[in-house]
Amino acid sequence: MDELGRMTVDEFKQSQKLPIIVVLENIRSAYNVGSVFRTGDAFLLEAVYIIGYSAVPPHKEIKKTALGAEESVTWKHFAKTSEAIAQLRADGYTVYAVEQVEGSISLENIKQAEGEKVAVILGNEVTGVEQDTIAACDGCIEIPQLGMKHSLNIATAAGVVLWELVRKRLIQQD
Repeated sequence: MDELGRMTVDEFKQSQKLPIIVVLENIRSAYNVGSVFRTGDAFLLEAVYIIGYSAVPPHKEIKKTALGAEESVTWKHFAKTSEAIAQLRADGYTVYAVEQVEGSISLENIKQAEGEKVAVILGNEVTGVEQDTIAACDGCIEIPQLGMKHSLNIATAAGVVLWELVRKRLIQQD
């Protein structure tokens, strides 16, 4: 760890986070939840919000893919997405669903004001983000896809969207 310059769990918890929260709405696979924790750790995100029947730590499948990130990344469980959105709004977050819908913003066109707090909601592997949730968001982000398939695994989608949000913040800092 020292040679790689990695933080300890305590150092991670005390470090300044990027004001980005990822919200997982009714994710069927605990492996996907764990993968998002790992991405959240990699990008120093504020938190992961877990909704509904999505698995929560401690869970062996989360642990297997998170590789300890479930212990470093702050998380909170909400029974309903509306509760999470209310909390995010109260905390000053702009809330986006990651979904292909009419009027969605292509990921590369997302604009973020410096220091803006952003939350992204990723939905169920089969049904996506719930329609009521989409209606409650400030907008939807769509990942450009060029092939025959027009969907990505949730963990992959999270990585793509979160990297783009983080990348734009890193550019702002330069």
